[in-house]
Amino acid sequence: MSDSALRSFTSPIPRHIAIIMDGNGRWAWQRGLNRAYGHREGVKALKPIVKEAARLGIEVLTVYAFSTENWRRPAEEVEALMDLLVEFLASETAELKAEGVQIRTIGAIDALPERCQAALQKAAAETAEENRLVLNLALNYGARDEIVRAVNRWRAAEPTATRLDEATLNRYLDTAGLPDPDLVIRSSGELRLSNFLLWQMAYAEIYVTDTLWPDFGPGDLHQALEAYQRRQRRFGGLGGDGN
Repeated sequence: MSDSALRSFTSPIPRHIAIIMDGNGRWAWQRGLNRAYGHREGVKALKPIVKEAARLGIEVLTVYAFSTENWRRPAEEVEALMDLLVEFLASETAELKAEGVQIRTIGAIDALPERCQAALQKAAAETAEENRLVLNLALNYGARDEIVRAVNRWRAAEPTATRLDEATLNRYLDTAGLPDPDLVIRSSGELRLSNFLLWQMAYAEIYVTDTLWPDFGPGDLHQALEAYQRRQRRFGGLGGDGN
């Protein structure tokens, strides 16, 4: 369901949607193409999703673009992904800015190639004043790594502190200042969290679609929102609110 007429949604609309953009390689393999081509098509698929999220009034869109585990892929594939990141930022930042999109990052960005860091810093600076939608790019990101880095930042900033609570840890996470995800979408049908926002998605609704990411369009986003709105969210333990 990649193409769909524009539509509106009544409340509740999630403030924050996080997406595990999975299936680029499988999409390319099914067509006899190399994985780099699949990643390129996956980048193309992101733009209409960002625009539709902004139109619908979603505040934050976090996309899992490159994980800490992705360094294990062949060097040429990693290089192609880094090139695509720079290319995407160079070609799309101006239009995203015009749409009111603020570009941010989470993850260990200082370990990315210098050209990627420079491109990300430039895009973030150019869009810093926009407030219609935050596009949060998870790059060299792993949730366990984020939590370790947050604890280390806390220890460095508060060396005499002896107790760490949830509110304090939240201030040192990469997502500090952003609402937790209300809805997590995973494309390609895999039923894994893949070390993504493990702390933040504690009470998020999870939606999985068999659609491979390059084929994921605004209509698929609409389906995810429809499923989200049909659910009764519970923020307790196994028993929810007791029902």
